[in-house]
Amino acid sequence: MNIQKQEVFGYHSQTLRRILCFVASVLTCGVLSLVFYWKPHWRVWANCAPCPLQEADTVLLRTRDEFQRYMRKKVVSLYLSTLKFPISRNPGEPLVADRHSVINKAVLKPELKIRCIQVQKIRYVWDNMEKQFKKVGSLEDNNCCYDIHNTFGMGLTNEEQEVRRLVCGPNAIEVEIQPIWKLLVKQVLNPFYVFQVFTLTLWLSQGYIEYSVAIIILTVISIIISVYDLRQQSVKLHNLVEDHNKVQVTVSVKDRGLQELESRLLVPGDILILPGKLSLPCDAILIDGNCVVNEGMLTGESIPVTKTPLPHSENTMPWKSHSLEDYRRHVLFCGTEVIQVKPSGQGPVKAVVLQTGYNTAKGDLVRSILYPRPLNFKLYSDAFKFIVFLACLGVVGFFYALGVYMYHGIPSGETLPMALLLLTVTVPPVLPAALTTGIVYAQKRLKKKKIFCISPQRINMCGQINLVCFDKTGTLTEDGLDLWGAVPTAENCFQEVHIFTSGKALPWGPLCAAMASCHSLILLDGTIQGDPLDLKMFEGTAWKVEDCNVDYCTTGMSESSVIIKPGPQASQSPVQAIAVLVQFPFSSSLQRMSVVAQLMGEDCVHAYMKGAPEMVTRFCRAETVPKNFSQELKNYTIQGFRVIAFAHKDLKMKILSEVESLTREEVESELTFLGLLIMENRLKKETKPVLKELSEARIRTVMITGDNLQTAITVAKNSEMIPRGSQVILVEANEPEDFAPASVTWQLVENQENGPGKNETYTNIGNRSLPDGEGGNCYHFAMSGKSYQVLFQHFYSLLPKILVNGTIFARMSPGQKSSLVEEFQKLNYYVGMCGDGANDCGALKMAHAGISLSEQEASVASPFTSKTANIECVPHLIKEGRAALVSSFGVFKYLTMYGIIQFVGTSLLYWQLQLFGNYQYLMQDVAITLMVCLTMSSTHAYPKLAPYRPAGQLLSPPLLLSVFLNTCFTLIMQICAFLFVKQQPWYFEVYKYSECFLANQSNFATNVSLERSCTGNATLQPGSILSFESTTLWPITTLNCITVAFIFSKGKPFRKPIYTNYIFSFLLLSATALTIFIFFSDIYDIRHGMEFVPIITSWKVSIFVTALVQFCVAFFVEDAILQNRELWLLIKKEFGFHSRSQYRNWQRKLAEDSGWPPRNRTDYSGDNKNGFYINLGYESPEQIPREKRELRSQTTEQHFLTRL
Repeated sequence: MNIQKQEVFGYHSQTLRRILCFVASVLTCGVLSLVFYWKPHWRVWANCAPCPLQEADTVLLRTRDEFQRYMRKKVVSLYLSTLKFPISRNPGEPLVADRHSVINKAVLKPELKIRCIQVQKIRYVWDNMEKQFKKVGSLEDNNCCYDIHNTFGMGLTNEEQEVRRLVCGPNAIEVEIQPIWKLLVKQVLNPFYVFQVFTLTLWLSQGYIEYSVAIIILTVISIIISVYDLRQQSVKLHNLVEDHNKVQVTVSVKDRGLQELESRLLVPGDILILPGKLSLPCDAILIDGNCVVNEGMLTGESIPVTKTPLPHSENTMPWKSHSLEDYRRHVLFCGTEVIQVKPSGQGPVKAVVLQTGYNTAKGDLVRSILYPRPLNFKLYSDAFKFIVFLACLGVVGFFYALGVYMYHGIPSGETLPMALLLLTVTVPPVLPAALTTGIVYAQKRLKKKKIFCISPQRINMCGQINLVCFDKTGTLTEDGLDLWGAVPTAENCFQEVHIFTSGKALPWGPLCAAMASCHSLILLDGTIQGDPLDLKMFEGTAWKVEDCNVDYCTTGMSESSVIIKPGPQASQSPVQAIAVLVQFPFSSSLQRMSVVAQLMGEDCVHAYMKGAPEMVTRFCRAETVPKNFSQELKNYTIQGFRVIAFAHKDLKMKILSEVESLTREEVESELTFLGLLIMENRLKKETKPVLKELSEARIRTVMITGDNLQTAITVAKNSEMIPRGSQVILVEANEPEDFAPASVTWQLVENQENGPGKNETYTNIGNRSLPDGEGGNCYHFAMSGKSYQVLFQHFYSLLPKILVNGTIFARMSPGQKSSLVEEFQKLNYYVGMCGDGANDCGALKMAHAGISLSEQEASVASPFTSKTANIECVPHLIKEGRAALVSSFGVFKYLTMYGIIQFVGTSLLYWQLQLFGNYQYLMQDVAITLMVCLTMSSTHAYPKLAPYRPAGQLLSPPLLLSVFLNTCFTLIMQICAFLFVKQQPWYFEVYKYSECFLANQSNFATNVSLERSCTGNATLQPGSILSFESTTLWPITTLNCITVAFIFSKGKPFRKPIYTNYIFSFLLLSATALTIFIFFSDIYDIRHGMEFVPIITSWKVSIFVTALVQFCVAFFVEDAILQNRELWLLIKKEFGFHSRSQYRNWQRKLAEDSGWPPRNRTDYSGDNKNGFYINLGYESPEQIPREKRELRSQTTEQHFLTRL
């Protein structure tokens, strides 16, 4: 969590306030302290007075999101005078050499004091210049490449290291193993458990022992399991990170040479020496030499990644900006493994420590586990509102009971416990366990399908997913690419295609040399390792990789250089070997890679580039690119082929030392185009059926890929993500140039078949318009990442309109993928993202449900991980999510009704100062409610996805109406039974003659004679049980509980029918049979134990028939009316109700817009008349010119449409 994204308030402690709060806590027996524990900001408001931040000893932080969460932090002072060497107290003399460091601005001189706070493991110091808290523990972003090399290149002095250690703290990711007592206290002090303790204490004091003990046992087991799980997680996380805190490293100290120390003593700015294999204990910028790392910990894919040193540039641009979007290629991340180092020849491989401790990539990952992002899901907020409602109902009952008991003159010592008893009836203590059970069942079912979850609360959210984004390569299509052919060029023309399946070796030439050398493959333990695409391409050349040896290493060549030699199956080559001297690795954002290589036997060196064809041609001389390049590329991409382009140039260098100083910009310019490599990327056999299933369930599917746009369109059509007959509109947006504003062009794609019997789909950009009447939802927008970025910056008002029908997003960088998922969420879509976990990490974490296709059981990249590497996991997850969501709703409705049923029955008996008996309560609470709650959620998901989602919120009309109507049925039945029993000829007020009745009930003949014999003993005993009213109400309330349990256990369309849940069905039938048996049996021991009054059989039959009628009415209303989707849709239509979701509103607006979608035209962002169109979320006010800001108020969507 970034403190800059929070509101920060300063407070100063006041002794008088603290004393008053302490006295109040004592007087309230600790209740005030408990409230302060739940609401820490109340403690700050009560104990402290507001003050400026620079004077504060306590700060209160409030998040700016919809949750508005508070955090209380103490301001701590660090004193530099505690260091063992003298510190200059001269205000003009900097403390550390880095001129950008916040440490220089944080020291108060002459006191040598630094004020700091720690928020979620990150330390912030008070900047006295800018008057705000700033993060320490990392190098400042404004350092340019020159600063990194010159300020830190020789290492830090011992004195500066000590200063940084004090201010930044240790370089350790320490996860404390929480003591069991602390975990126990945290669990027990949960507000619901506190209420539960109060409830159970009250029940035990009233003699309701059996159920109280059952709930105590269940609660204790639940708490023990929670504490055990939390403890295990804490231990696992501690063990995961602890080893990295004890790594021995070598650093270069200024004027002192090399020193060995523990990694926890590293500070930002230290020079770290990389000797060989090493688990990185910090984030570091590589400044000298190359190395290969395994970033599997971050991405979930154990593919070696080559890192290159930060260039020696003298411009003042920040180093991250200098590297464009790909600064990561210079950064070694904490927790990743260095598997190979390649010294430059000028000494060992060196890196500058960039970030330490929790500021690192691994620290950020651990923090995301320790402090997960809260879920904004309506179910949880609605559940809280429901509990508050039930609690309010209990408060009403409390005052009702007080009134009744006081009216009858009952002493307050007996009145208060009885009133509190009614207060506790409405909120069932089994609620937490019941809601958790459904998630546990769903998690187990997912595990059987090899889907693993590290965020169980997201399972319910999966039930609401209505849009799924898919990566293409490795997700929709096979992970491994098959070589199809190579198309070399000569004299500005494409040559004959070399087909790899012909069995002939690839002929020697520049294209063959480029394929053999332009990759990031390494030789590790005798095995070639690297990216699967590089491996497949290299295999096509039939060459082999060797480490540098005496035979081929020339003077000045690094010993770690990779040597490529022809294999036995390779074609004849005049070159004995190729040595790769310098490598500029591939990145998703740059869409290319380059190498500098030497062909053995030649004096000069060569530069080779490979990457996306559109990108490679930008760096080639125009005269070397064939004139029919675009058409040739289209011919392959429209057939679904993956196309890679190659280019090269000769570098006029004979001294190898000059090669080391080459920049990427120098290498990647004025290239000669070499040709194309064509690779097949087949659809996985599961892709088409799954996409069809999702389409039939009306769940949108979207493709987000880094591949070519035409290839993506073809794959979408072949997989039927874009149905046959649908139109595709290409959206191409361009940045503003000179005096021309930003523009967006809409081109309609025309379908052609390749002839009868052919499966390939050809795509041509035509000039015809959409057929009349086909404007609705039969069109799909397709665009590249570049166009998306331009739209985001210059046409933000258009973006929602495009996204509601956008299906193909190609050439997307990892950052753009995350941004796109977020934009979909802003339109109120519940977004699922399925990818391979490599360059999709950000999007997987951003989505409501990210599913990583990984071999690992728990990938850190996403909440869900599927060990089955295809998209079949997506419908499985949605089905289980829907089943879990419906189960949660069912359990919640049941427990709400259970509380209300007991509340109504108990309230009626309170009218005559009575209660249900302990065993009467026990039958309802244990035999029915407890068993129902533990088994209701175990019903499996329905095997077919319904074409609509379950309700996403508890406060929806069908659900509220269901609870309301069932409450009405309960009130009617219980009140009528309560009143009608008093009208029976055999009725008399047993509760007034309970002692006499107990003495004579064995001789019971007629109630009339018994009443006559007991006329002189009428006394009203509070809390008595024996009465005709309680004997009549008990079977009605018990059967009512069974009724609502049955009707709320909804099966189809989201869960299997109730009878497939064998345990639940058996328990319901058993409870029904047992209730009927107990009620109708005339066995004295049963009657005596249940505290029933004997009544005539005809009345028992009447009660049973009444309960049966209630069941039939409730079942009909629930199933035929409240769960009747067609009826609700008709009501919505008649009364004009519409979904408030943003995407629904846009769909309705666009359906009424005859000018949408645009067809074969170009639009511009604005002109001097209509103003500028700016994404205020993208550009900061400083980046927007003054004239643009002045026109901001005039910039509206209407202006834009008027211009169109």
